[in-house]
Amino acid sequence: MTLPRHVPTCLLMCTLIASLQGLPGLAQQNSDAAKAASQAAAAARDGQHDFDFELGTWKIHLKRLLHPLTGSTTWVEFDGTSVTRKVWDGRAFLEEFETDGAAGHIEGLTLRLYNPQSRQWSLYWANSKKGTLDQPTIGEFKNGRGEFYDMEPFNGRQILVRYVWSDITPNSAHFEQSYSDDGGKTWEANWITDQTRVNDGPDKAH
Repeated sequence: MTLPRHVPTCLLMCTLIASLQGLPGLAQQNSDAAKAASQAAAAARDGQHDFDFELGTWKIHLKRLLHPLTGSTTWVEFDGTSVTRKVWDGRAFLEEFETDGAAGHIEGLTLRLYNPQSRQWSLYWANSKKGTLDQPTIGEFKNGRGEFYDMEPFNGRQILVRYVWSDITPNSAHFEQSYSDDGGKTWEANWITDQTRVNDGPDKAH
């Protein structure tokens, strides 16, 4: 049997109509995908200026737990100063830290480096008695609170270490270092500092 010549044209028209009917749904999907991508980009905030508050000179009050993770409740206290300067136009900061107390003298520095790809900070601490940079504690700020983590050897074991920056104002800030030897289920603070700005103006620390 010979098919009418108009059959292929009919099939082509039907296919075209079906394709056109599907376009609104495809356009909606593309619009939703673009919206989701835009929201994700907005959510991935640039944290390069999160440590700008630290610029300048500060009075420091330090409480240090003498024997962490032993059940000890013996704390010692120190007072001193810290000075933070901007490096690489704010993509890094260098803090010089010095305190004195009944338990002795602490002189150290913190190097803070910002990774624009991961949008995270790496914090390196160095004590003048050792003269080397410790491994970085890495994290970021969310809703005004900075949390940074790493794993370190302590008394022959690997433990979790957490830094937390909180209660940040133009003239004050609170910092805590805590240890966990149970995988982060519980934390014990062992280094607590409260700092108050010395009114030298942040520009002098650039």
